[in-house]
Order: sequence, then C-alpha cells, then structure tokens
Amino acid sequence: MLFDQNEKAYIDLISGIGVSAVGHCHPKVVAAVQQQAQTFMHLMVYGEYIQSPQTNLAQKLASLLPENLGCSYFVNSGAEAIEGALKLAKRMTGRTELISFENAYHGSTHGALSIMGNEEFKSAYRPLLPDTRILKYNNEAEFKHITFKTAAVVVETIRGEAGAELPNSNFLEKLRSHCTTYGVTLIFDEIQCGIGRTGKLFAFEHYQVIPDILVLAKGLGGGMPIGVFISSYENMQMLTHNPILGHITTFGGHPVNCAAALACLEVIEEEALIQSIEAKEKIIVSMLQHPKIKGLSGKGLLWAIEFDDFEQNKKIIDACIEHGVITDWFLFASNKLRIAPPLTITQEELTGALKIILDCIENVG
Repeated sequence: MLFDQNEKAYIDLISGIGVSAVGHCHPKVVAAVQQQAQTFMHLMVYGEYIQSPQTNLAQKLASLLPENLGCSYFVNSGAEAIEGALKLAKRMTGRTELISFENAYHGSTHGALSIMGNEEFKSAYRPLLPDTRILKYNNEAEFKHITFKTAAVVVETIRGEAGAELPNSNFLEKLRSHCTTYGVTLIFDEIQCGIGRTGKLFAFEHYQVIPDILVLAKGLGGGMPIGVFISSYENMQMLTHNPILGHITTFGGHPVNCAAALACLEVIEEEALIQSIEAKEKIIVSMLQHPKIKGLSGKGLLWAIEFDDFEQNKKIIDACIEHGVITDWFLFASNKLRIAPPLTITQEELTGALKIILDCIENVG
C-alpha cells in the first residue's frame, strides 16, 4: 500500500516498475539497512578491502544459480549492469557486434541506448555505439544475422516494456543453440522479469535455457539501488587485466545496498513468495475478462491488459488511480495497462484491485 499526504490508501500495482518486490519498507529489509548503515558504509572503490555484505550477497546468488553463473559484479542500476555485460562480452569474444531486438528496453545510458529497440527514444542522441543490429523478436529467421562477427546477443527473458511479452515456444532454446554454434555471448536481461516476478526466482528457469551472462537489478535491492551482471569466474577474470581495472564503479556493491538485497532474497525464501504466485496468476487470468479487453499477456505477476489505443488506456489508468489503484502503461506498448504488484500482495488485495480495474474499464473505457 501507498498513502498520500491526506492518508488516502492506494494499492500499488506497479512496484516502482518492478523494484518493490517485497513491498514497501519490509521490516527485514529496513532492519538490514539500519544495521549495515551503523556498521560501515562506503570504504573503498576497487575491492581493496573484502566486505562481508558484498561477499555474502555474491555467495547467496551463486547458491541459487547454475554453476556457470557463479561470479557477480555489483553496480548501481540495471543500465550500468548492461554496460558491464556488453564490455565483458567484447572481452570474452574479441568481437564488437552487439545484437538486440525490436522494442527492447535495456536502459538509457549510451551503451544501453545503443541496443534499445526503439528509434524514437534514440534518434536525438546519435551517434551511438557502432556495430549494433536490431532484430525482429520471436522470428527465428533473423538468427542468420548472428554470425562469427557477433560479440553478444542481448534479450529480455520475458519482455517488459514491449508489454509483458513472452518468447515463442523454443525461441530462447534455439537462440541459445545458435549462439553456442557461433561462439556468441548470450546475455539475458532480467532487470524487470527477474527476482520472482514471473513465478520463478529467475525467468530463464521457465525455459531451461542458461545464458552466458545474467543481468539483474530492480527487484533485487528490496527498494535500494543495485544492479549486477553475473557470469563465470573465468569470464570475470578478463576484467582484471589489460587493462588492470577493466571495469570500475565507485559505489557498486555498496554495503548498505548489498545488505538490503540479501535481506530481500531471504524474505522471498522465508515467506515462500514465489510459491504464492501461481494462485495469484490464476486470479488475474480468471478475473480479467471484459469485452473492452483486447488481449492479456504475461506470466506470474507481470501482466499487460491490451486496449484499443493509448487514449482509452490513459482514461482507465487515471480512473484507477482516482479510485485507489496505482498502475501505468508500457514504454513501447502504450495501449497496454501494467499489472506488476509487489510479490507480497495478498489474494484479497489483488482481487480488490482487479475489481476496481474492471469497474473503471466498464465506466470510463
């Protein structure tokens, strides 16, 4: 729940775009922040001192991930994690071409913007990185462009700003196979769809496909700013020489943020939040039936309700907010309404929010 200055209550259905995975001010996350803040905060930049919040979080992630994703590099945001992943892929392959997909969102820094799949948001900032190529999503014929020149293919495991879009059957599996054949680094962007959002801790677990680099952020920090790119120890060692400081971040791995992230992961486990998502997904699918709804896409607690156009969607969103439900639209799918509540939302709260959405669709849509 969120409350305005007049103490009016709102059900949060967007989680700060996927950030507040365990709700707002979860007591365990707050306690972890407070304890770490009074123990120590920033010490040094480049790893001169081993710091337990970083190592504890890295160890936890390694215990939850496949063996080839055992080494974490912590940064400050999803976009910065993408930047690090792109650099690492170039070092791993000795190549320069970067491939991504239409209507993909990976961040707004220059490198991330270069692989964004929407020209409207890019044109004002050109020239961007050279040697980039945008492919059509869910189209296996496009794989012909992935060659021995390609350093990396970056793909959202389940797409966020395209409107909670799922990969076609075997699309990721075939992409993995093609990248392996050509020695191309496969990067999964789970900035928005990771950390339990889709009903698995990591979205790639739905598809039994393992990337070479995994990128996480948003929901990982329990409300605090953190990002991470994860690969094997051997791959990460390439950032330690020629040059010696192959990737540098002053505040990446900040002790307070790492402590919050570890607490967030522990809350998800201890409260069995992922195990609760299937029932909540069924509520969403069963309730969101209305003649004005043109489509429904998503998985777990990441969903998009499709309407005729942005104007209709905006009227419904405004009415929802007025009636105590916070939602919005997707960056590259403005005719779709976003449902992405904290994983902690109860079935009763979710049902109440969906009833309000349906009332708004009926009365203003």
